[in-house]
Amino acid sequence: MTEKVNIPTEEMDSAEAVNAAIAERLAALRKDRRLSFDQLSTHSGVSKGMLVQIEQGRANPSIGTLCRIAAGLRVSVAELVAVADSERSPVRIVGPGGCRRLWTGAKDGSGSLLVGSNGPDMLELWAWEMHPGERFEAQAHSAGTQELIHVLEGTLALDVEGTSYVLEAGSSAHARTDRAHAYACAGSRVTRFTMVVFEPGRSLDSDR
Repeated sequence: MTEKVNIPTEEMDSAEAVNAAIAERLAALRKDRRLSFDQLSTHSGVSKGMLVQIEQGRANPSIGTLCRIAAGLRVSVAELVAVADSERSPVRIVGPGGCRRLWTGAKDGSGSLLVGSNGPDMLELWAWEMHPGERFEAQAHSAGTQELIHVLEGTLALDVEGTSYVLEAGSSAHARTDRAHAYACAGSRVTRFTMVVFEPGRSLDSDR
């Protein structure tokens, strides 16, 4: 995925504040696992230079980069961006202002991670809003990743390996997203949909 993390000031945190929180969390997790930047780079596929910039709060990482770092640390993205309970409580409640907006489209569409599980398995609940003409390109996730999608409003085009599937409001889909895929607003109205993502954990010595 290539879109940048972009959390508007009117949401719970500014983009700068969220990047600072990610930097602090990354440093804590990396040191807890006694990983050097070189080792984490090998495990995650993210360059050492990028890892240093993120940990210093000087980078605005993409969703894909966060996914790779999380896999390298054997945590979930939700843990990395603080939408999961590190103490593994039986119930975690995320209030209306506690979600993380991790994608902003050219016409102010949004992709927000509402809540997620602890890793290494990742279970995430997302809320998406896409305006006419907006499209989100996603690289293949790790083997076994699946997504459940339900369209609340508008028309969603789900592209998987070059094949497009059109989902009208009220429709749902089960997609295997360990391959290239994309989402787009396919009509003249705003499209809103929810998504559950399951990505099985990977060992530290697995390629991503």
